[in-house]
Amino acid sequence: MPALTSTQIDFFNENGYLVVENAVSQDVLAELRDDFAAWVEESRAQTSAYGEAFDGRPRFDLESGHTADSPALRRVNAPVEVSDAYYSAMMNSPMTSCVEALIGPNIKFHHSKINSKLPGSKTAVKWHQDFPFTPHSNDDLITALLMVDEVTEQNGPLEVVAGSHKGEIYSLWHDSQFTGAIDSETAEECQRQSVMCTGPAGSVCLMHTRLLHGSAPNLSDKPRTLFIAVYSAEDAMPQSPNPMPNRFEGQIVRGQRTNRIRSIPYDIELPQIPDGASFFEQQGKG
Repeated sequence: MPALTSTQIDFFNENGYLVVENAVSQDVLAELRDDFAAWVEESRAQTSAYGEAFDGRPRFDLESGHTADSPALRRVNAPVEVSDAYYSAMMNSPMTSCVEALIGPNIKFHHSKINSKLPGSKTAVKWHQDFPFTPHSNDDLITALLMVDEVTEQNGPLEVVAGSHKGEIYSLWHDSQFTGAIDSETAEECQRQSVMCTGPAGSVCLMHTRLLHGSAPNLSDKPRTLFIAVYSAEDAMPQSPNPMPNRFEGQIVRGQRTNRIRSIPYDIELPQIPDGASFFEQQGKG
């Protein structure tokens, strides 16, 4: 049975996003939740970002106000490196098959992270597109946002502008400063047109790399945890360093390696992010 129907594929191509339920098995979902819960418990003993990721930056990041009694683990960088469950979900799950159905047959992995918005979290993500941060020779890239928790309209869901992946690539530079976001006037228009992407735990939102998106704070009493994995077609060659370096970058997850490169014309100003920082640290993507 195909991972996606022709109707679902047509919807993604037209709108630039698609929400699919049951993107991982219930057993894998339980393992993902258990691993994250264990990291939350571990974080109680910490007072600042800790652990070491592939490039030396902290693997675990804490929300302002984190305490042992009220832990606030907000981000795990490259969880696929330290969790069999997250690696399995990335590498071989219905979610992976959905990505293959959209940009296959040959797919490779780029990077991953976990973003968690705790109840009452003030974290908001400004409107932007992913492609300027991960430019490739073509735009066959998908960000898969797996809902480890149920995502509702109240707990800070992803918001998108349907069809915006077909339009221009917006600058993230304003008044000679890199902001990590589009200009305020365009952002206001995005908010007026926004569609919320919600679903039960185990769902995935598949998002085109050029789609305009953002998210609001979590105003509910329920957490919102996302496992974010980015994939590209095998013939898409990175044009800038990976913002989240990891030891699985470029690994083939579906199909085979052809070593062919397909290019499309585009003109964007690439972000020049200071050493030791990243878009994810500045922006809190997702």
